[in-house]
Amino acid sequence: MKLMDSHCHLTFDDLYENMDEVLERSRANGVDTWVTIGTNELQSRKAVDLAHNNEKIYATVGLHPHDAKDWSSTLMDQMKQWASLEKVLALGEMGLDFYYEFSPRVEQILAFTEQLALASRLDMPVVVHTRDAFDETMAILKDFDGQLNNVVLHCFTGTAEQVKRALDQGYFVSFSGVVTFKNAHSVREAALCVPMDRLLIETDCPYLSPTPMRKQKVNEPAFLIHTAQFLSDLKQVDFSSFSMQTLQNSCEFYRLAV
Repeated sequence: MKLMDSHCHLTFDDLYENMDEVLERSRANGVDTWVTIGTNELQSRKAVDLAHNNEKIYATVGLHPHDAKDWSSTLMDQMKQWASLEKVLALGEMGLDFYYEFSPRVEQILAFTEQLALASRLDMPVVVHTRDAFDETMAILKDFDGQLNNVVLHCFTGTAEQVKRALDQGYFVSFSGVVTFKNAHSVREAALCVPMDRLLIETDCPYLSPTPMRKQKVNEPAFLIHTAQFLSDLKQVDFSSFSMQTLQNSCEFYRLAV
């Protein structure tokens, strides 16, 4: 049994400062491949460095909507350079977050649109963040129909109706520990709608520790096993088959041979 954490933040201090122990615990739980996600220039640079120095860590580079106010042509040029590296697999995470609005909406929309355009030019998969902005996110993605290689809506917390719209567009959908939360009924309904060949799993660590690890304030890749087991049971799929399929899906999305 092998699992891939398709979306984690190993560059964040709580994990980065204890990397050897974090990876050891992860491997002990069958999670032996990791995609660490860039969220701004600093975190993208750290992600690239981590991937360069660790055989089974891969990276994405991008600008999170929280930091969209920092978008610039200089950062875009830097992303182009990073994207040419073998272990940089995708652009993102990018998207819209109208819940916090740490960056103004107009700047979020600009950064998202220009990163999508860059991904189209570079033929790179795209990792999308959306919170309280599903319709707006889908409208922008719709403008790039036929231009993007692969799209994943990461840490999906929407409804069954929304997930069906994403699936109709051909997107992958990724679930985190949120699906295990006691009151996450709508997320579980959405997960049941996702065909097994479109489903990815992630921790989004150091956030969102799954049940039964909710008391652990720092989530980590080792805990992916709990989300995987929960979804396997929910979808009534043998755990070995579930693990194999989600690993295959992650590799297909990222165009990776593991």
